[in-house]
This record gives sequence, C-alpha cells and structure tokens, in this order.
Amino acid sequence: MVSSEVDGPPGRARSEGDERPKATLQGVMRALRVLELLAERPMRATDAAEALQMSWATLHRTLSQLESAEFITRDNAGVFRMGRRTWLLGSTYLVGHPLLELAIPLFREAAEDTPSGVYQLAERSGNLVVTLYARDAMSGETITRTTYGHHFPMHCGSKGLVLLANLPPAEIDEYLAGPLARLTPETDTDPASIRPKLDVIRQQGYSRTVGDVQSFTGSLSAPVHNSVGEVVACVCLVMARTEFDGGPAEAAALQSVQRVARTISLGTGWQPMHWATYDNGRPS
Repeated sequence: MVSSEVDGPPGRARSEGDERPKATLQGVMRALRVLELLAERPMRATDAAEALQMSWATLHRTLSQLESAEFITRDNAGVFRMGRRTWLLGSTYLVGHPLLELAIPLFREAAEDTPSGVYQLAERSGNLVVTLYARDAMSGETITRTTYGHHFPMHCGSKGLVLLANLPPAEIDEYLAGPLARLTPETDTDPASIRPKLDVIRQQGYSRTVGDVQSFTGSLSAPVHNSVGEVVACVCLVMARTEFDGGPAEAAALQSVQRVARTISLGTGWQPMHWATYDNGRPS
C-alpha cells in the first residue's frame, strides 16, 4: 500500500520514483562530507569511516565514485587526499574575492613596515580557520604553502581566537563543548580558560598568541567587518617568537595589523561609529 504521507502537493501519493531525488541528494551530501573531511587532513578509508560514522559499504562506494571522477586521489599507501578537480573548484573561490582585492595592495604596503613577518587574510570555514592569502614581508612574495593545507582549529592562534570570539554565544558554546586539539604544549584546550580570553579579545579588538600553533612563532590578529558590522575575516601577522617582547617593534606591528584590518573593513562599507553600540553586527 502506498502511503498518503507526501512532501509534494496535497492529495498526491508518494511513489517509488519520488524517493530517487531524495536518495540522490543524500548521496551528494555524503560526498561533500567526505570531501570536507579530507580537506582537513588526508586519511585512509578506515579512518574516514570512523570519523564520519559511515558504513564501510557506503563509504567505499562514495570514495570510489569521487576517485574515478578525480575529485580525490589515493596514493600507494591507501591514503586519500584532494584531487585536481576539487582544487579547480576551490581555487575559483578566490577569483574576484572582494576581501582579497582590498587586502593584497594593503599587504604589500604593510610588508614594508614589518619586514620580518608573514601577513595573512583568513576566514572561518566550519570549525577551522582557512588562510585565503599570505604574503612574506621579507621576500615580498605570496607564500602559496600557507594558503592551503595549513588550516587550524579556531582555538589555536590569534586569527582563530579573533574569529571564535566574535561568533554568537551559542556557537561559541557548541565549539568549546567539542574536542579541542593541542598543536603544541602551549595550546590552550581548557574551555574555562579560553572563555575569558575571548571576552578580552572582543573588548580590545585584537588577539595575541605565542607558541600555541608553532613553538617558535607568535601572531597578532585583528577582525575584518562587513557593511553590517559582522566579523567576516581577520588580518594576521605571524612573526618569530623572539619578536614578541612587548617592546616598540611589537607595538608597531600591532598597529599595522589593526590599520590593515580597519582599512579592509572600511572598504566593505563598514561604518565604525554606526556600529559602535552593536555586538558583532547585532544590537547589544
């Protein structure tokens, strides 16, 4: 007997054919989940099945389809990673990106004032901080290696903490309730310790961390706002740990980061005085 419970127009019974679009959509979502997981780090099928809580048969079918279409690739050790077609799709995100168009010339100028650091423009993607663009102030070149495959959890590094601090409270609670990875011995993974740091970051308008992503570096980050006052990205400056001594050079570096972030924000249409009484784009 065909059920009369339907998703379509009233009075239309659901037929077997109606299930096909839903099944196809579920298959697409499974494929996207696999791609997102492999974007975080390459892994074997067994590890992916465990991480996704997906049956081996379903995962094997999804991996096979993605591999045959060259969206993922597998090495001789059985480790899956992103394929050339995924890179083609993802790289087009940067083409004409409005924040990048604003940031690139500003990074070039800032690099002259801070010749020992690496400037980065970063956004949030899920629970990760994604570096869209990086420029080595010393060489004057874009550092391609830091623009992909080097993404970090939001509780690690100044750029992650800036983005985490400006999320809605419920999203902060959800993030801190999950497992927090430790990248170095100095990575703070205690929610009770992280929460007050987020309050300070929101109040002072920047973040500073040392040794929590790499033991030999530190970083300074300031938020980038959009036209309605929301924090949509951040500007980060990574320098050697020895540069973080609280002296004039560090103070000048912080001013540079804040100036670049503010200029990008103004370029999006942000009006700081208009949003002064708002909290992350919402009335406080």
